[in-house]
Amino acid sequence: MGVTDVYELPEGLPVPGDDGACDHLPGVALPSLALLSTAGNSVDLSGLPGRTVVYCYPRTGRPGEDLPPGWDDIPGARGCTPQSCSFRDHHAELRELGARVFGLSTQDTDYQREAAGRLHLPFELLSDQDLRFAEALSLPTFEAEGMTLIKRLTLVVRDGRVEKVFYPVFPPDKNAGEVVEWLSRGAG
Repeated sequence: MGVTDVYELPEGLPVPGDDGACDHLPGVALPSLALLSTAGNSVDLSGLPGRTVVYCYPRTGRPGEDLPPGWDDIPGARGCTPQSCSFRDHHAELRELGARVFGLSTQDTDYQREAAGRLHLPFELLSDQDLRFAEALSLPTFEAEGMTLIKRLTLVVRDGRVEKVFYPVFPPDKNAGEVVEWLSRGAG
């Protein structure tokens, strides 16, 4: 497979279906876990007051590096960089609506730090490298190239409890706008 543009979504990507893997999440309390952030902070999402948007994504690619073989054939896998850029571009609106934003993946913090800097993200990315957060919430995952990755989903959390789940997320670059629209309707 040749090097691909991680900033663009190719045509014809398979659309993920709703397999019910997130049906249990609304109303669930987040686990009290410290997650390392790209700013060097230890973040416990369960203790944050008010609204928090946590978009979970499989993994960001890097320009000039090959994606895992068959990546574009896995429904919902492709699009982590466009999704992150969309949350960056909608960040001010989300803050105005009273929500803080975090991205979360199973990549280590150093890998995430490169992406956060390159993409000029105004929010922190959280590492669930050991899958403690994903396992505690029974988040849907998939395997690729020996990695266990979280399927793309977005949680809107209020005072430590899941208020809304966006799953499946497709196309990924429209997810932040969908969250803004949901929050703008005065949801919750």
